[in-house]
Amino acid sequence: MTITIDIEPLSDVLGVAVRGIDLRQEVDEGTQDELQDLFARHCVLCFPDQKISAADQRRFAALFGRVDGAYRSKSSGDLKESATRGVMLVSNIRKDGKPIGSLPDGEMMFHSDGAHRQYPYRATTLFGIRIPSTGGNTLFANLQAAYDALSPEMKERIENLETQTVYDYAAQDRGTIGEDSTLPRARHALVKTHPVTGRKSLYLSRLMTEKILDLDREESEALLAVLFDHAEKPEFVYSHKWTPGDLVIWDNRSTNHARTDFPEEEQRLLRRYTVSDPAAPLGN
Repeated sequence: MTITIDIEPLSDVLGVAVRGIDLRQEVDEGTQDELQDLFARHCVLCFPDQKISAADQRRFAALFGRVDGAYRSKSSGDLKESATRGVMLVSNIRKDGKPIGSLPDGEMMFHSDGAHRQYPYRATTLFGIRIPSTGGNTLFANLQAAYDALSPEMKERIENLETQTVYDYAAQDRGTIGEDSTLPRARHALVKTHPVTGRKSLYLSRLMTEKILDLDREESEALLAVLFDHAEKPEFVYSHKWTPGDLVIWDNRSTNHARTDFPEEEQRLLRRYTVSDPAAPLGN
């Protein structure tokens, strides 16, 4: 029998909280279909008060596609094999002066996970374990709503444009993004159509979109600046204040996310799995 779940909007612009389900247990087919529908329509799902293991989180993530493998142990993004293969820790906790996980400190600009790949991550799951008393919120921007709000003239102007994205872990601002020519890059349409809902959205971010192809640098930066500012308007953004036990999944095809700063003396620890399209080649 399908589980009866309760949903409550997280904000006016996107997201729902999902209650009445214990994700330590396997999810039946009917509930899986319901969760996949909620995910496509609302872009962000939060499951509060969960007490899940890494294995539980991996099983949950697999409801939405192919769970990704490589284990990241360092903030540099280096990869290594591990007995806990598939899990990434997002944490500022240090052991012997070195971060135990990735993306340890401070705020992060808006971005979409895997945008530097030819086949970006379909979804990201993040489970809150240790949460600082203030800050460290995850901001989610609804790129579908942002696209809908563009003028007809702007929609026509950007309809067939393509961008180059880059993953530059060391970049501090847009002035230094992509200085290393060996960094991973990908080419994407600036306007994408969601494969489930058919809704169009912007696909760009301040942290990862390097340039618009076939435009000179000055014109590219000017247009990107307008679109970045538009996509990050408060009316398109939900700020998620974490509570230990929150499991959040978001759709990288229709949202950007960012992080607010938090006290460096307080510990922050979350566990992440990413999800790819099962049809995407491995490693892409």
